[in-house]
Amino acid sequence: MAKTKRGRVLWSLPSRGRGTCPICKSTRIKLLYTQTKTDGTSLKVCKKCSKAVQSRVDLAEAQV
Repeated sequence: MAKTKRGRVLWSLPSRGRGTCPICKSTRIKLLYTQTKTDGTSLKVCKKCSKAVQSRVDLAEAQV
C-alpha cells in the first residue's frame, strides 16, 4: 500500500524545509536536523552535517 502521509509535514515548512546549510554551504538541501552551538543558539543543518564536530558547528553563522 502507498504511504500517503510520508513527508507531508515538509509541505508546511517554508521552502518545503530546504535552504543553504550553514556548515557545509550546500544549497537547496533539506535542513531537518538541529545542531546547538556552545553559546546556546541552534542551527538547522543538513543530514551530512548533523554529525559534524562541535568546532565546525561553532564556526558556522546562523541564517537570518
